[in-house]
Amino acid sequence: MGTAKIIDGKSISSELKDWIGFEIIKLSDTRKIIPGLAVIIVGDDPASKVYVRNKTKTAKKLGMNIYDYILPSQTQQVELASLIMNLNNDSKVHGILLQLPLPGHLDANPLLSLIHPDKDVDALTPVNVGKLQSDEASLIPCTPLGSYLLIKNQLESLSGKHSVVIGRSLLFGKPMGQILLLENSTVTMTHSHTLNIQDLCKSADILIAAVGSPVMVKSSWVKRDAVVIDVGINRLEQGNEKYKIVGDVDYERVSNIAKAITPVPGGVGPMTIACLMFNTLCAAQIQNHISIFPWRHLNTKLKNFK
Repeated sequence: MGTAKIIDGKSISSELKDWIGFEIIKLSDTRKIIPGLAVIIVGDDPASKVYVRNKTKTAKKLGMNIYDYILPSQTQQVELASLIMNLNNDSKVHGILLQLPLPGHLDANPLLSLIHPDKDVDALTPVNVGKLQSDEASLIPCTPLGSYLLIKNQLESLSGKHSVVIGRSLLFGKPMGQILLLENSTVTMTHSHTLNIQDLCKSADILIAAVGSPVMVKSSWVKRDAVVIDVGINRLEQGNEKYKIVGDVDYERVSNIAKAITPVPGGVGPMTIACLMFNTLCAAQIQNHISIFPWRHLNTKLKNFK
């Protein structure tokens, strides 16, 4: 194994959840408000079911109310739209999460746009996307926020650092790049059409991979002492119905080059769920006109909370 520091997402997410649980108790005791999260899942995608089950378990453990809507795969667009509108009008529900991907006959974009921005705990509505661009966001996409906290755990300041993001999805790559820009990092966005991608990655102080391509990022792509965040989760079949979970980064070899690196599993994944809980807490505070804790100061808050 290499010399890189392993960035322990399980430990950091546990600290974040401890603080969130403390804030939920305060909110319940002082204002009689219990944050409520509605999770909508359509169909029987195995990965989605596991993810939703973990979200439900975490929310209950933190003292939140959780409302699961598990719908058949043949559910129609108009039915989903009606459910979302009803949840928008339900005062007990502070956060609405539409689990993606949806079955092929459903169009996710108009459904996501129906979610009230103050209840949009995935921060994917056009309003919240725009707020992040203009540095006015209170709700931040969960996986980019979790990745940001892991980076800040290693680097006190991102100002002037060269960050390279591999992947440009609305779910991760684009908001991740915007978060880094807000921290005064110099950001290069790369994707499947990028020329000389290896050279660009090699110049990165912070390298973030989110493309869903097993062990694509080799040690030759990585600058010595870079911080490497691996968002990829890929299942490699190993025969006899066995499989291995790997990231987008060649972990064993890159560990010999990097300053710090996230493992897969146990890196970004736990942070995503913890940040969903943070967004649900913030949503409850926003809807009840209570000031929220700024996401950009979370790392400092967690250090002090310990």
